[in-house]
Amino acid sequence: MGAATEVVRLIDYLPAVSQHGRVKDPALVRLLEEAARGVERDTAAALSDRGVGELSPGRATALVLVDRGGTRLTELAVRASISKQAMMQVVDELERLGCVRRVRDPKDARAKVVKLTAKGVRYRAEAGRAVTSAETRAKRRLGEQRYERLRGSLQELAATAE
Repeated sequence: MGAATEVVRLIDYLPAVSQHGRVKDPALVRLLEEAARGVERDTAAALSDRGVGELSPGRATALVLVDRGGTRLTELAVRASISKQAMMQVVDELERLGCVRRVRDPKDARAKVVKLTAKGVRYRAEAGRAVTSAETRAKRRLGEQRYERLRGSLQELAATAE
């Protein structure tokens, strides 16, 4: 990344400053990232409370995306909106934890399918509950109407980014 790109990226994080040099409002990108970190902390705490603290919020989310019958890596990457390479790393971590295994795709012998192990099925259920718990906490903090407006606004922003 070049110096000019770094400066532009830094500007995204700078707060709006009044004419008197006081910070008026933090930049939107910063607020979104801080909110995401807060939800991730809540999710990590919920995972720990459920006895699956070895799952990070990212691993938990990936585990929830795996269908009971198995899912191709490329499909998991699409569902998670990340690159195939990034999903491969997450699946490698889940495999090391004993939550998933790779098997031949019965429809295409050249391809692999990610399947849940017995441990993965248990962890997947707890991960789903942890994610729901974190979202419920956010909903409680904001109230039902504000929470739904926020979700709608974020979905709208995400759709324009695609």
